Amino acid sequence: MEETQERSLQREAVKIEIAETPTKFADLDPEVKLAIQCASDKKAFDLVALDLRSIASFTEFFIIASGANQRQVQAIADEIKEQLKEQLNSRPVRIEGYASGEWVLVDYGDFIVHVFNKEAREFYDLARLWLDARKVELPEGL
Repeated sequence: MEETQERSLQREAVKIEIAETPTKFADLDPEVKLAIQCASDKKAFDLVALDLRSIASFTEFFIIASGANQRQVQAIADEIKEQLKEQLNSRPVRIEGYASGEWVLVDYGDFIVHVFNKEAREFYDLARLWLDARKVELPEGL
């Protein structure tokens, strides 16, 4: 019996990694696709979209983008807001942080757009914070 106990204490833990396939851009709602395209059109960099549907109940997607300075951060947020209103008659639930232009949050309920300046993006590091979220596979041209 002592041998059995020794063996069970010496078992190694096995870690199983399940590779999740990324969410395809084509499968996104039109509002989410348009918001990503608008950010790209305004030259946002480090554009990332996260699929939170399996891990969060407050929203389905995060769109994370960066601008070079306060004016570009605001311009990206403005373009998203204006084009979604004009093309899809969609309005944000709320907008936060616009005046400072460091981190503008545009909340559409089903998805949230985060537009950062470089320093704020590095400091808050939302992509790392939501590391367990599925990534959205963005087209090459974005």
